[in-house]
Amino acid sequence: MIAPKKHIKEAERLAELKSYNILDTLPDQDYDGLTKIAAQICDVPIALISLVDNDRQWFKSSYGLEATETPRDLSFCGHAINDKDNALIVEDARKDERFFDNPLVVGGPKVIFYTGVPLKSSNGLPLGTLCVIDSKSRVLSDSQNEALIALSKQVVNLLALRKKNFKLNDLVTQLEEKNSDLEQFAYAASHDIKSPLSNISNLAGMFLADYKDKIDSKGINIIDLIIKSTEQSYKFLDRLMEYSTKLDQLSDLKEDVTITAFKKDILDYYANDQILKLSFSTTLKKLHINSVIVGQILTNLINNAEKYTDKPTVNVNIDISETDTHYRFNVSDNGPGIKKEYLEKIFKIFVKLSKTDKYGNEGAGLGLPIVSKLVSKSGGTIEASSEINKGSSFIFTILK
Repeated sequence: MIAPKKHIKEAERLAELKSYNILDTLPDQDYDGLTKIAAQICDVPIALISLVDNDRQWFKSSYGLEATETPRDLSFCGHAINDKDNALIVEDARKDERFFDNPLVVGGPKVIFYTGVPLKSSNGLPLGTLCVIDSKSRVLSDSQNEALIALSKQVVNLLALRKKNFKLNDLVTQLEEKNSDLEQFAYAASHDIKSPLSNISNLAGMFLADYKDKIDSKGINIIDLIIKSTEQSYKFLDRLMEYSTKLDQLSDLKEDVTITAFKKDILDYYANDQILKLSFSTTLKKLHINSVIVGQILTNLINNAEKYTDKPTVNVNIDISETDTHYRFNVSDNGPGIKKEYLEKIFKIFVKLSKTDKYGNEGAGLGLPIVSKLVSKSGGTIEASSEINKGSSFIFTILK
């Protein structure tokens, strides 16, 4: 018996094999299907997807064989990965000096016939083989050999897809971690900055109160600008903290709420608003929701409709319906509308369509991103539609 030599690029080959994270994984029907097809096409009792590790060959799939691995020194596949041809073909191992006294030949499973097609990665390194085995001497036809080569390519495709999926999952995990770190930083930074901003505003107010008679109108205007700027920044940081707050746990705090009680809470909130006309339309009797989250979504949308209206009276209608899995809210207004090219951008953080609202206050570009985040955390989606000079509609869903 002649033991197989190590591959000429063994260290690189093993590193490539490890990168697939496949060794010692559970059986997979996609791979098992290919070995079954290979055995049937070649009319043999055994077919294997064998991956050649450092000191063993491990079978990702084994059709007709109970073993999951064998020593590399005894393996036919160890020779096959060094073969320069497309496949290692051994018609009768008893007549081959490399195998005639191999324990796998003279004992079980009696490997007399063997054909193994190397499984080569994109960089040409062999990971193992797709092989077929029989306990008697035989010869495969050209069509059988071609089919075996075609199936080996499918095995390689499955391995490559697995590797890509692992990379994507790692990337998603990294992005989630970075997003989490960014949210925590935004929250902590906003919290720390709010205190000195508050001090600046308070000190400017005290200075103006004590020295108003001793400075001219230009100086008073400058102090007023300082106070207004710090107040704007303070509000911005409040919104940033709100955006970065973790909301995962809130989405689970659901309760049954009657439509009557739900409507009353929203209407009472705006009871003293003289320019807002708020209406509801629904046939539902109750909702199973987190009323805090849904209330915050609605108040954000209603407040936006009022702040950016170009009409003397703001008409907002909230239509509530349901599907088998979600509640559907349609919040429509009679505002100036939003240009089509901005409809997808408005949910992105810090995007502002107007420099100031109708009261002259500068927005933070966080209202609709907060809404979008709340909806997403609640298992739903949100989209906007609009017609210039006729109004906008925001349709969002909430998982039941």
